[in-house]
Amino acid sequence: MATDIPPPPGKRSVRRLNRLVFTLFFAALGLTLVIYLVPWSNFTGTNTEPKRVYFAENITPAHQEMINRFNDLHKGEIEVIPVNLPFAKFTTNERKELIVRSLRSRSSRIDIFAVDQIWVSRFAKWAIPLAPYFPQRILDNFLPAALETCYANESESLVALPLFIDLGVLLYRSDMLAKLPNSSNWTAKVQESITWDDMIDLKQHYFQGQDIFAFQGDAYEGTICDFVEILGGRGVFLGPDLPRELVRPEVIDGLQFMIDLIYKYHLASPQVVSFNENLSCEYAVNHDVPFIRGWPTSPQNINWAGIQLRKVKNLQIAPLPHTSGFKPTPVFGGWNLMISRHSPVKPEAMAFLKFAISTEGQQILLNTGSLLPILKEFYEFDQLADQRYNLSYYYQQMQNGIHRPRHPNYTAISDVLSKFINKALLQEMTAAAALTQSAVNIKPLMTTISPGTETQRDRHGFDP
Repeated sequence: MATDIPPPPGKRSVRRLNRLVFTLFFAALGLTLVIYLVPWSNFTGTNTEPKRVYFAENITPAHQEMINRFNDLHKGEIEVIPVNLPFAKFTTNERKELIVRSLRSRSSRIDIFAVDQIWVSRFAKWAIPLAPYFPQRILDNFLPAALETCYANESESLVALPLFIDLGVLLYRSDMLAKLPNSSNWTAKVQESITWDDMIDLKQHYFQGQDIFAFQGDAYEGTICDFVEILGGRGVFLGPDLPRELVRPEVIDGLQFMIDLIYKYHLASPQVVSFNENLSCEYAVNHDVPFIRGWPTSPQNINWAGIQLRKVKNLQIAPLPHTSGFKPTPVFGGWNLMISRHSPVKPEAMAFLKFAISTEGQQILLNTGSLLPILKEFYEFDQLADQRYNLSYYYQQMQNGIHRPRHPNYTAISDVLSKFINKALLQEMTAAAALTQSAVNIKPLMTTISPGTETQRDRHGFDP
């Protein structure tokens, strides 16, 4: 019977060695291809792509510089992507609706967003609670007027933090006042807060046939600010029971005075009934209107096309007008930051929020955008409060500042009230009828709480 004859021992060793070399060669080739084709991060467990945080706001150069600085500090780890909603294209109301639609759809395209301070309760149901991440010692660093707008009404839960604060001012053309007889006296009156009687006198003597005051009268939030300021400058303040407050005789008189600024005293053009902040500024500068109700940052938002630069440069800031015997009462404005419950990058969004409210972040917003800081230290220390920004002046004006009424349904209430104020300014309704109808429509909103201001940290919290 035939049997296989084994090869000599030397040949078996050579054959085994060849197989081993062949196997090692192809294993090395395969490993090389895997390393070349598959990112090394898959093996190390690291991700070279930074976490992207989408930030919705009116992105000014100051915002962009703050974003750039944060991105540099967190290069390769976090990248903030601005979602620009500029005032030049969107009113505050339009911005509100755009953000609402995005959050309502549970979109992950907005992680952190800025809201007008009066929107906080409206947006609370879409935001994470912040109290667990900001102890009282940190909150004590904020201006009280800025921080108090960051709580959801029903539970007083902290759901936002302030980005910057604002307050109503009178913008005036210093070059136009300089041409008046006794100009130094008129300039002094304006800088101290001109009375409405003095403004009417100024109109009658030096600006006959020309409007001299521009304000906001369209059916939107800015008109509410003007209305509340005119009331405050007459010593009239709205209490929490708005349906009852709005029909008080002194409140009706305040709205009638607002109407009279247009049709009786002819201080303002009838065109103000369609003005928002930007339009009022642009109209005033283009038509040489010497006084404008605005915000400290209003000149930055003017559409420069066709406007002479020198006119804008001559805009100065003074306290609002007031009724003799009372004080000017600027309305507080400003924007707060909130983090979306639906954000997939909450820790990274929190990191950006903390930077935005830090001394460095606030310094950037002040230096580049003249946005008023929300930290007390800027108003206390000269090295931070650069004198060119006159923060001591703004801090003094804040002492007389007033907030718009707080309510979970404020945005719906504001829509009603601004609509009827606008009708009164259009002379489609009397002041009494407009406010009475406002009260009727607002009453159901006072007892209907906007749903969803829940703050279940167990569901939506995270470890930053």
